[in-house]
Amino acid sequence: MPIATAEIGDDEYAPSYAGYVARAKGAGADVLAHLAAQGPRTSALLAAVPEARGGFRYAAGKWSIKEVVGHLADGERIMAYRALRIGRGDRTPLAGFDQDPYVAVAGFDARPLADLAAELAAVRAATVALLSHFDAAALARRGIASDNEISVRALAAIIAGHELHHLAILAERYHTP
Repeated sequence: MPIATAEIGDDEYAPSYAGYVARAKGAGADVLAHLAAQGPRTSALLAAVPEARGGFRYAAGKWSIKEVVGHLADGERIMAYRALRIGRGDRTPLAGFDQDPYVAVAGFDARPLADLAAELAAVRAATVALLSHFDAAALARRGIASDNEISVRALAAIIAGHELHHLAILAERYHTP
């Protein structure tokens, strides 16, 4: 089932996610189609980055390219898990997470960039498989995550927009292809 970006209202997500949702809306009318196409495009982009550049940081204290890729996989897993719980009607409030401690202990820089890219692709395939089987009621369903109301379709847009955000940073600051 398509996930129409036009149907995602501003009241379906916290204001802190507005930039990600706007990026997703700017990428097309159907978030699910975008997610399905975005995965292979991101894989191709990452395949063009030499392994020797994987540890590159554009400034002291900033994440390496490998850490950005690992963060994308972690963030998508968390958002997809939220979509699963909320889409299945679970009303349990879901905790927030702090991305920086995740990256600090993950050891992404010790892994090959190709391995991280393959993991991100697998996570994306799982996300698309999950979202593609939600009906309209499940996509519109809302729950609480990080103390804010959020819908499943907004979570899908956040996943897409979050990746677009980081791909733009990789291009601008890390000079990836």
